Amino acid sequence: MSPTGSTIQLAQDEVYVGPNLNVTLTCPECKIFPPDLIERFSEGDIVCGSCGLVLSDRVVDTRSEWRTFSNDDQNGDDPSRVGDAGNPLLDTEDLSTMISYVPENTRVGRELNRAHSKSLVDKKDNALAAAYAKISQMCDGYQLPKIVQDGAKEVYKMVYDEKPLRGKSQESIMAASIFIGCRKAKVARSFKEIWALTNVPRKEIGKVFKIMDKVIREKNAANPNAALYLSHDNIQTTQTSAEDLIRRFCSHLGLNAQVTNGAEYIARRCKDLGVLGGRSPTTVAATTIYMASLVFGVDVPPTKISDKTGVSDGTIKSSYKVMYEEREKLVDPYWIESGKVKLDRIPRS
Repeated sequence: MSPTGSTIQLAQDEVYVGPNLNVTLTCPECKIFPPDLIERFSEGDIVCGSCGLVLSDRVVDTRSEWRTFSNDDQNGDDPSRVGDAGNPLLDTEDLSTMISYVPENTRVGRELNRAHSKSLVDKKDNALAAAYAKISQMCDGYQLPKIVQDGAKEVYKMVYDEKPLRGKSQESIMAASIFIGCRKAKVARSFKEIWALTNVPRKEIGKVFKIMDKVIREKNAANPNAALYLSHDNIQTTQTSAEDLIRRFCSHLGLNAQVTNGAEYIARRCKDLGVLGGRSPTTVAATTIYMASLVFGVDVPPTKISDKTGVSDGTIKSSYKVMYEEREKLVDPYWIESGKVKLDRIPRS
């Protein structure tokens, strides 16, 4: 680089004293003039095109932020990107009108606030945003993953203004939306757990769930080519199985992997043989956990299982008596051959 200050002869009688603005950035390695420099705005660097030496790392991209996607075959306006990305969960774009603070005691302030409050679009988006916040709060309180939250919000948007759901409480619609989101994400949750999460009765959740499931079926039938977020084929329509609940219940009880795997095997055998047929999946899961703990000699009282699963200890004991009669068919023969389990040591109750 040339020196920052020098004396330049402008004319015969005039002498300029000051910094030399004719500064040229050159590569100290190559020392080629004119320099072969490349501006890389994506990284904010100026590099030498010959040797790759970085000469500056604080380059600011001053080019236009706009990007146009024009097409000569289309006669419409050119769509351009500006601002934040759109939110598919809201009916309008994120860009909205915000009125700055105006004193309420003035006439202009009252008129502006009154006009802004009459905006139907803002009211609709505000109602959706409040519902989404409530759904997120419920899901976070029960440690449900984000995919369940997104699925529940999408379901709520699809059905919240449908005629069949008029007269139903917003809490019941949110609870059913969370339940459908759990089924789509294959996160096993029973009606009883959703009831404990949302304080909505199980019967009410079941009624609203059936209505919402019917609405989703009708929308998919009306728009078969539409890329709906929730297609009915992706929703688990069958009842939650006991196998889906056992691993989570065993984790809450602090049981080891041997008891957990044994309970899952017993639950599968119960399903194949029809043992405990007609009982709820939660009851089957609690009873198989109790039987697996007895089979492998782990002391887990029924009261503790009842606290974690929500099934009464009396129901667990009565269901265990039915399973005890079929113990030879429910226990894996490998457990007996390996010496881990002995049928005569399994208690009757």
